[in-house]
Amino acid sequence: MNTLNNFSRIDAKAIADAARQYGTPVYVYDKKLIQDRCHACMDMPHAYGQTVRYAMKANSNRTLLKIITQAGLHLDASSLNEVLRARLAGVAPDKIMLTTQETLEGTQRKMLEELLLGGLKYNACSLNQLQLVGEFAAKNNIEVGIRIHPGVGSGESATRNTGDDYSCFGVHLSDLDDVNKYAASKGMKFRHIHVHIGSGADTTMWRKNIDLELNIIEENFPDADTVSFGGGMKEARMPEETAADAALLGSYAKMRVEEFYGRTGRKLKVEIEPGTYIVANGGYAVTRLIDKKKTARTNFIITDGGMEINSRPLLYGSKHPVYIVSDDGKHVISSEFDPSGHNYEAVVAGKCCESGDCQTLDMDGHATARAMREPSIGDIVVIGGVGAYCSSMSPYNYNSHEQAPEVLFTESGELKLIRKKQTLEQMLENEI
Repeated sequence: MNTLNNFSRIDAKAIADAARQYGTPVYVYDKKLIQDRCHACMDMPHAYGQTVRYAMKANSNRTLLKIITQAGLHLDASSLNEVLRARLAGVAPDKIMLTTQETLEGTQRKMLEELLLGGLKYNACSLNQLQLVGEFAAKNNIEVGIRIHPGVGSGESATRNTGDDYSCFGVHLSDLDDVNKYAASKGMKFRHIHVHIGSGADTTMWRKNIDLELNIIEENFPDADTVSFGGGMKEARMPEETAADAALLGSYAKMRVEEFYGRTGRKLKVEIEPGTYIVANGGYAVTRLIDKKKTARTNFIITDGGMEINSRPLLYGSKHPVYIVSDDGKHVISSEFDPSGHNYEAVVAGKCCESGDCQTLDMDGHATARAMREPSIGDIVVIGGVGAYCSSMSPYNYNSHEQAPEVLFTESGELKLIRKKQTLEQMLENEI
């Protein structure tokens, strides 16, 4: 087996070439796999129309945004700056939905208003947000959507649940009367209703969210013509995990939306906002084994990239596959997708001065050893499933480490640099 796994075209040679050309650590993204995931979402069954919005917080690299939007996806932004990044990537305002915790005033408020006039879609996530934009929206006949807090949610971990009572996203059901009264006073009608219950939610909860949101619309929003079921479609990073089936979820949503039409005579267009599902398994963090240590109980392999390139194990207890590749790129020494010959167990640790800097942590934050073939110092250690919420979210300047470069593995097998490595001077340039 010379490829890393059974779903990507990236092999040992491509990994070794990336390490040699750009140094380690370096992110490598599989363009074809990302495009395939885009097409899977675009092809989901639907009844009366569908828009797929990529959750750009997962990975907002300009090149990836272009690839994804060229596949037909629109964008879901979580901040005004994300909207501006999307614009710099050439994405038109009417292809972007802003759903944010920010309350935009002053200069930012003026920027938002200009974008709204240009077609930007906006979801109000609180009564305060609605009031800040309501007068302007009503005066200019701009429709405003609303994000609902349903009171129930699901996620890969407690910190990724965005729908239960310990999460603050959206307008809670208990505030709907006040929101609707304010909208009526301004002559506004809510046509776009949005609920997102969490990231990495299991498919049972995702289907329940569909039912819940349709009930909320039927009872509270007579003018709604678009329903957004949010994102959070589960991805399978590890070989023992099962990813959400986009086609099956689409079929379920289609059936429920058709039943809604049968009851109400209203045809709803569907929106979804996948992020992880699009890019997670298309990304690999390529590091080098720089040291080996052991205690009375545990072997450690030390790599030159850890929590500063992938903080998900530390934040969530997330599991990522580990691959060992020979320095010359001639073969994959060890793969979690091919466990034959695994005769060694080790914790995969990084170089940061932080006891949590491990890529193999459990849900309680304890370092856990992984089975593998024993590697040697100088071998390449690859962390899989890092396309989402890694380069965009990790504390890359901790211990004054530079942000790692990013490389695209193209359809032809070419490695294309899409983000340069940060320099120490760039890290310090804003210090006075």
